[in-house]
Formats: sequence, structure tokens, C-alpha cells
Amino acid sequence: MREREDLEEKYAALDRIIQRYHSDKGQLIRVLQEAQEVIGYLPEEVQTYIAGKMDMSVSEVNGVVTFYSLFATEPQGRFSINVCTGTACYVQGAQNLLEDFKRNLNLTDHNTTADGLFTVKSTRCIGACGLAPVLTVNDEVHGKLTRKDVAKLLRTYKRQADTVKECPQLKKAEVKEIDRVPAGFGTNQEHPAAGH
Repeated sequence: MREREDLEEKYAALDRIIQRYHSDKGQLIRVLQEAQEVIGYLPEEVQTYIAGKMDMSVSEVNGVVTFYSLFATEPQGRFSINVCTGTACYVQGAQNLLEDFKRNLNLTDHNTTADGLFTVKSTRCIGACGLAPVLTVNDEVHGKLTRKDVAKLLRTYKRQADTVKECPQLKKAEVKEIDRVPAGFGTNQEHPAAGH
């Protein structure tokens, strides 16, 4: 029952987003971004719904969703790891990092772990070539990584998830602060909370 109510609330929010921009088809990317914030990702049924409400073809909407790497068509993990495989990063071993993340997390058929904690994907240049190989975890950039950093990075984020589970009384602001791993992690700097 609660799931149905949540879904109805999400679609009501989606209707409000579409209503704001529906008269300008040039705002499709904005609609999709805000829809993804509400729903969490853009499955086929959401794309179809948006297309119908904006008087567009589903193929137009899907073309935008599949073109831009910022859009997800599957549920995403709490920590979204995007390994840059652009030329500079690829030459510096990014493909090995990507494979190590997938192996460490037992990802074979899907990009997201069964527990919903991690999503691992390849992405094209993120504009930090001087830090190659580079990746992002949510909005945090980590550069000059080695294969040894893969396990360290996963442990750090797992520890953060466990800390939040063990302390449910934490306020949202405190949780947001815990979720922040300093940029530069992986450059032989240990996370300050690693000893906890």
C-alpha cells in the first residue's frame, strides 16, 4: 500500500515538472533531469509517460536518455561509481580499474550490486585528464588512482554506509557530511574517518 502511495506521489511530482515545461520541447533535458531526481532513474515507462505528456515520440525521449551519460535507465546504487575511460584515463589503466571494481563487487550481468549500495559504470571524459585515471563517486572526483585504491575506496564507502545504518538518529545534514569523501582519495591519502 505504501509503495503505491509513493509511486502516486512521484507521478504527481512528475506531472508538476512536465506542466512547468511542457510548452517548450527544448526543455526536455531539464524535464528528464528533474524526473530522474524524483524517480531515481528513467525506466521505459517513465520515458513513455513523459513523451505522451509532452506530445513527443518515445524514440525522441529515449534518444536523449541514451545519448547523455547523466541519465540512468536502471535503478542506481547509493554510491554511483563512474570510471572515466576517455583516452587519457584509458592509457593510464582505467579499464583495469573498471574491471577490478566489477570483480570486487561481483558484477557480471548488471551494473548495480544486489544490495543497492554500488553502481559501477564506464563514462567518457569528465574533464579531469590531468588526474588520469579518474573516476567519480556520486559528485566526488578521485584521481591518480591505482588498482590498489579500488579496495580502499570500496571499504571507505561501505564503512560510511554502515555508520549511517548503526546511527539512525543522525540528522540528514550529518549524513550528508559523512557521505563526503575528500577529493584526492586514492592519492595515497587515507580518509580521515578510516580509523573509526
